[in-house]
Amino acid sequence: MRDEFIAVMLKHLPPSGAQLHLLDVGGVVGEPFLQQRKDLHRTTIDGAAANWQLAPLSFDAVMACDVELTADFLAACLTALRPGGRLIVVDAHSQAGAEHVRLLEDAGYTRILVEPALADGTGALLRGEKPHTEARTVDRIQQVAGRDAPDDATFRGRYVHLLIRQTPNKPVWALKPDDVIEWHAAALNRNDNDPVLLAFSSLPKAVAFMQPAVMQGVIVDINKVGKFSRETAQAWPLLLNPTLDAVAGQDIIFYPVDSQAAEAPDE
Repeated sequence: MRDEFIAVMLKHLPPSGAQLHLLDVGGVVGEPFLQQRKDLHRTTIDGAAANWQLAPLSFDAVMACDVELTADFLAACLTALRPGGRLIVVDAHSQAGAEHVRLLEDAGYTRILVEPALADGTGALLRGEKPHTEARTVDRIQQVAGRDAPDDATFRGRYVHLLIRQTPNKPVWALKPDDVIEWHAAALNRNDNDPVLLAFSSLPKAVAFMQPAVMQGVIVDINKVGKFSRETAQAWPLLLNPTLDAVAGQDIIFYPVDSQAAEAPDE
């Protein structure tokens, strides 16, 4: 049963940089789950929250199971989280209720979710976020993207993200059986050699580049961000985490890639 709770908690991890920094209270996240999420950088902690020695703003998420939600615990987690970071807790012996919402609200969390942990109603899942310091979504994305390394020197993520132009540009539910899906990825056309794909180590990094690039007219008609495994991407020439300045004045083209090679072809 404990594995079921942990699997549910992992689904609530927030968007992050290429490596997600997780504070694992009590070491609940086992090795099998770490193998599933090779992008997790885990710090395990035990003992009374009042005695924790953690750098503020250093974690994307805090996970705990069956802990007492004391004022000290909730405050210590909030301090350790970066803006937009998530506290994710399961109480296997409780029922989700309004008192959980009030508890997180009173402790300073926002965007609160409280629901049964499992489909059969067992346990309570509590999720709350540390308030953002930036009002605009674009600034929040830049803040999260800034946690990634600028190049591939320290890249340990599982995925590479490409800026995709899909035709036809339809949501999955609107596609017809005879529609032929084609994906083309943004790339630099360098001296008639093989194009170099613009690639990003995380979704926030991709969006942080895409938003100003679209607003400035550098790239047009992007309608998806495709997520590919690192192993798949090794076959392509990539420019990882480019800046707008790095591509300024260069010829950007769209190079065909196989949508079926993506981790989730319909995303």
